[in-house]
Amino acid sequence: MPHSFNKIWIHAIWATKERMQLINQDIEQKVYQFITAQLQEQGCPVRIINGMPDHIHCLFLLNCQKSIAEVIKQVKGSSSHFVNQNDLIKDKFAWQTGYAAYSVSESVIDKVFEYIKSQKQHHQKKTFQQEYNDFLKLYGFEE
Repeated sequence: MPHSFNKIWIHAIWATKERMQLINQDIEQKVYQFITAQLQEQGCPVRIINGMPDHIHCLFLLNCQKSIAEVIKQVKGSSSHFVNQNDLIKDKFAWQTGYAAYSVSESVIDKVFEYIKSQKQHHQKKTFQQEYNDFLKLYGFEE
């Protein structure tokens, strides 16, 4: 085959340091727009970003020339810097060290999109920790 073809959708989730509720309504759109721009600069088109005050979900196409780790590291580092540099909150802003990233089949993209879009409603029923544990079980990381 003379050409390489990749289309890998990634659903990435990461939390603020110590899960502090730092992403309030006043800044969330600025943070999401900045992260969208950072992903796009890395050649990773974004389908949706949404979340809660203590974590975010991103659905994007992975640039075939980059690893998930380098993309997430760049986005988390630059977005922390952006929030702190622009004094968007009173406290020092930081993300937790880790993240979760899952590949998403093209056949369920719309379902994942709707799930991310409805984060605020979703978390009225389930905490971030419950959601995180459910993802770990779903993807076989926990029994």
